[in-house]
Amino acid sequence: MVSPALAAPGLRLDARELLALREEALRTERALPASRRPGAVPAGAPGAGMDLREIRAFAEGDDARRIDPSATARTGMPHIRSFHEDRDDTLLLIVDFRRPMLWGTGASLRSVRAARLAARRGWQAVARGASLAAIGVSAEGVAAIPLAGGVPQMVRVCHMLASCHDRALAGGGVVPSLEEAFIRAMRLCPPGGEVLVATGPDGLAPEDEPALARLARRRLVRVLLPLDRIETAPPAFALPLRAGGRARLAQLRPFDHGALAQRLRVLNVGLEVVADDAG
Repeated sequence: MVSPALAAPGLRLDARELLALREEALRTERALPASRRPGAVPAGAPGAGMDLREIRAFAEGDDARRIDPSATARTGMPHIRSFHEDRDDTLLLIVDFRRPMLWGTGASLRSVRAARLAARRGWQAVARGASLAAIGVSAEGVAAIPLAGGVPQMVRVCHMLASCHDRALAGGGVVPSLEEAFIRAMRLCPPGGEVLVATGPDGLAPEDEPALARLARRRLVRVLLPLDRIETAPPAFALPLRAGGRARLAQLRPFDHGALAQRLRVLNVGLEVVADDAG
């Protein structure tokens, strides 16, 4: 149960505020893309279609049935044929509610802003007829809603995110990794789909990277990074910091997301920074 002290807007996530984002999302959503079947848009994702995309070196996890004999014989190394496919218009939302996300100096906790960002993208996906799934990660574990479409599905997602956030506020101090969420995501989101991961600057641990790289191999994966104002425009003066029984003055620096962007780029993952309190 969430303490009454945490029931204020911006601290507790209310499903009603996520549901209310529907109209805002509809105003910003572009027209439905042309497609050859409901829920599909032409895309350049590698898949099992008929149009050749590239011939490249074989990598772990590739389908051995696609090995190209000529390129393999010519180079002396296994090469495969990669084809274009129609990308399913599928969106998977992964929202991080672990303890480091339960923080903020603005009007809302980072965790609440992350959920709002994800909900906006979810409503936009519903508006264009996409299928949707969602994962919430907290100290209580991983909660998931399998793939489905339509407004009722997004309503379920909103309630799941709010419930998961409540459990995070009431939970203990265990900080699980995102690896389990990424492994679950590979089952929830088909190849060619899109995955949005809303987390913080320190949300991705080194041990999460192999699973994230596998997830991004045949999916469009982006990290949504809602930054706090103190991370983008810290005070120009030193602040007192206390850790245990020790105290000191320290000058804060703006968060530089360049290193994180490069780290994600190696994994074939994009980064979208939200550097204000609009979330």
